[in-house]
Amino acid sequence: MSQRVPFPFAAIVGQDEMKLAILVAAVDPGIGGVLAFGDRGTGKSTTIRALAALLPEIPVVEGCAYRCDPGDERALCEECRARLARGPLPRRMAPVPVVDLPLGATEDRVVGALDIQRALANGEKAFEPGLLARANRGFLYIDEANLLEDHLVDLLLDVAASGENVVEREGLSVRHPARFVLVGSGNPEEGELRPQLLDRFGLSVEVRTPEDLPTRIEVIRRRDAFDRDPAAFAAQWAGAEAELRGRILAARQGLAAVAVPDAAYERAARLCLALGTDGLRGELTLIRAARALAALEGRGEVGDGELRRVAPPALRHRLRRNPLDETVAGARVERAVAELFGP
Repeated sequence: MSQRVPFPFAAIVGQDEMKLAILVAAVDPGIGGVLAFGDRGTGKSTTIRALAALLPEIPVVEGCAYRCDPGDERALCEECRARLARGPLPRRMAPVPVVDLPLGATEDRVVGALDIQRALANGEKAFEPGLLARANRGFLYIDEANLLEDHLVDLLLDVAASGENVVEREGLSVRHPARFVLVGSGNPEEGELRPQLLDRFGLSVEVRTPEDLPTRIEVIRRRDAFDRDPAAFAAQWAGAEAELRGRILAARQGLAAVAVPDAAYERAARLCLALGTDGLRGELTLIRAARALAALEGRGEVGDGELRRVAPPALRHRLRRNPLDETVAGARVERAVAELFGP
C-alpha cells in the first residue's frame, strides 16, 4: 500500500498566526504546545500533520517501542538503559510521529496496559504501550480538546509536567519517556477547556474561516490540485518545503545563542502586569516564544518586533475574566501591546 502524501506546510494559505505558533513550537518544544480554537474545516489538523512531515527524521533506538533518543542517556527507557550497559545502542532514522488522542479513548489505551494476548498465550506479563508511548518525541494531537474527559485531562497534566509515563497496575510497573508537543483544537461554542489544561498550552491561536474572496479561492484551488494529484502537488512545493526545513534546523541550532536584553525582559513583565496574568508562566512563555521566533528569522537578539508578534498567542489564554470588560481576549492583548509598544 502506498504511503499517503501529506499536504505541504508551505502551501497552506492564510492562518498565519497558527502557522507561526506551530513553527515556534517546533523550534523550541519546551514552549509547551499549541491550542487552536476556532471554526471547523479551517485546516487545523492539516497544519499539524503538514509540519510533522516537514520536520527531518529523528534518530531512534532500533527495536524500541518508545523511539528513545540514542544520543540522550537521560531520556532512555528501562530496556534501552539495560541494552546500553551491554554495548552501543543500534539506531535508525524514523519520521516524527503525530498521534491522535480520540475523545472516546480509555485510560488503558492512552497510558498502556497488560498485553492480554501474550498473557493468555504464554502466561507472561508484558506491557502493551499506549498512545503516550507512540507520541514520544513527536506530537500528541487532541481534536475537540475542550470535550476531553476530566480523568484524561489530569493524566495528561501529570505526564506533560514530568515527561514520563508511569504505569503501575495489574502486576506491572513500567516507566517510559513520554515527551511530546501537545497540540489541541476545538470549537469554543461547544464548551470551555479546563483552566488546568488550558494553562499547560504554551501558545493559543484563534482560527477563523477566511472572509476575503481571493484567499478562499486560493485555498480551494490548492486543495483541489492536491486532491487530484498529491504527488505532483507535493513535488511542486518541494523547494519551499526544503527551504523551510532548513530554517527550522538552523533555528534549533542557533536558539541558545539568541540574546535577550534586559529591555525585553522588562517589556514582557510590563505587558503581563498590564494584562493582570496569573503567575509568571506568561512572561516565561513570551520570552521563549520571542527567542524562538528570532532564531527562526535569523536574528541574534530579541526585540520589540518579536515580542509584539508572539504576545497574542502567548497571553490571550492566560487572562483573568473581567465581567465589566467584554472585549475578547485577543483584542485585550492587542490593545495592551499597542499601549506599551506604540501603534
